[in-house]
Amino acid sequence: MGCSRTRLDSLGKGWDNLAGFGAAATGQSVSRLFCFGLGYSALAFARSVSALGWRMAGTCREEAKRGPLIGEGIDVTLFTGRAPLADAAATLAPTTHLLISIPPDQEGDPVLRTHAALIARLPRLLWVGYLSTTGVYGDHGGAWVDESSPRAPTSDRARHRVAAEDAWLDLHQRHGTPVHLFRLAGIYGPGRSALDAVRAGRAQRIAKPGQVFSRIHVEDIAQMLLASTARPNPGAAYNLADDAPAPPAEVIAHACQLLGVAPPPLIPFAAAALSPMARSFYADNKRVSNQRIKRELGVRLIHPSYREGLAALLAAGG
Repeated sequence: MGCSRTRLDSLGKGWDNLAGFGAAATGQSVSRLFCFGLGYSALAFARSVSALGWRMAGTCREEAKRGPLIGEGIDVTLFTGRAPLADAAATLAPTTHLLISIPPDQEGDPVLRTHAALIARLPRLLWVGYLSTTGVYGDHGGAWVDESSPRAPTSDRARHRVAAEDAWLDLHQRHGTPVHLFRLAGIYGPGRSALDAVRAGRAQRIAKPGQVFSRIHVEDIAQMLLASTARPNPGAAYNLADDAPAPPAEVIAHACQLLGVAPPPLIPFAAAALSPMARSFYADNKRVSNQRIKRELGVRLIHPSYREGLAALLAAGG
């Protein structure tokens, strides 16, 4: 997903403020983003700030993935989470903005495990974003949750996330590190949408009465993170979700309609062919509110619901 000036123009009224946010706003010669984990969402954000003239750097796990990332102008370092970066102090010293998109493991957050003390004393650091998940809220029986709702994780995976959130907030409280938490709903976008599942013959319409999921398009993730860098509020948590939680079967049916194909048959949840991880997501049922990020950061969604998001993907050939 490229993020040209034309693409960023679609972010709406906030663009005029964000376009000037970069070297001048930071008081430095140039802003530099470092991403621990250049995955799907982090790379979308990196591309968006590249369009503003920021320098980009980050990590990947495998040597084979470095070449394409370097080709995009990203300074890439290998990081497996088991040992610090090679020459970590020099690598991280120029960082003004730090994004963490690597999930925690049973031993905790791999970035904090290997770099906490160094991050706490980075001289130019203005903003830290930790990508978490709305899974930390657990099951609320389909009710709405916001950032003040209790975290009640129902899986080990989500419990690790809660522990990682607390560890990053502890770094903020003890050292003043400008940490922000971003709790992401189900992510979709180019190459990762209901359209792709239908085309590949993998789509299932699963019936579980009352079940809904919240979602967020990757372009909206990028613009929400960008909005936060323009209005930092260290210690804050934000939900990144669209306006329209919906049953998964409804989204698949709409994708089929857009593609002009018949929807797959409705399958009871108990009979659905799901991996253990996919099945675990159905243990949680909630509607995720995005009002805080609209109210505090002035965000206007590019894709307010899956309907706009899927239509845009189809129009773009995705």
